[in-house]
Amino acid sequence: MRLPITPSEIAPRIATGAFILNSGLGKRDVDEETAAGLHGFASNTYPFLAKVPPATFAKALSTAEIVVGAALLTPLIPTAVAGAVLTGFSAGLLGLYLRTPGMTKPGASVAPTQEGLTIAKDVWMLGIGIGLITRGLMDRPQRSATGRRAGRTAHKASAKGAKKVAKADKKAHKASAKAGFAAGEVSARARELAHR
Repeated sequence: MRLPITPSEIAPRIATGAFILNSGLGKRDVDEETAAGLHGFASNTYPFLAKVPPATFAKALSTAEIVVGAALLTPLIPTAVAGAVLTGFSAGLLGLYLRTPGMTKPGASVAPTQEGLTIAKDVWMLGIGIGLITRGLMDRPQRSATGRRAGRTAHKASAKGAKKVAKADKKAHKASAKAGFAAGEVSARARELAHR
């Protein structure tokens, strides 16, 4: 069975998937103070999160990271799907970076301050996610063409096989007819001899 990934996708998927999975597993049993810190940081940027209890938010974030990491590490998940999951996750983190005051330098700059540097680094995940989507979409027509070529080859082989069977059947029919004729001749000759 052919996996829906190519060798060139393995390294970025393993590196990114292992990193995110480890981060998610590390947040599974955080203390109340850490959960409150994570929640406060996220809810300042995304106000709708203020209604979610800090412990629930930390568990949801942990689960999301585990799911994203596992999707990247599972080779049965197609490249475009894994890329879309990673792109969505990293876009959310970069939204946090761009919308939180003090993360970027003053003005219209997207350059990070010292505080924003840790989150700005997540841009590499966005790049890998977009790369995986692109690779998955570009690779799909090639795989479809390969499948069509294989189908045509199988059809030709089947047609050749059918011709060979028909030819053999024709030969067998001729041989059978000859054998029947010979048997009839022998029978007629035997009757003729018997009448003498």
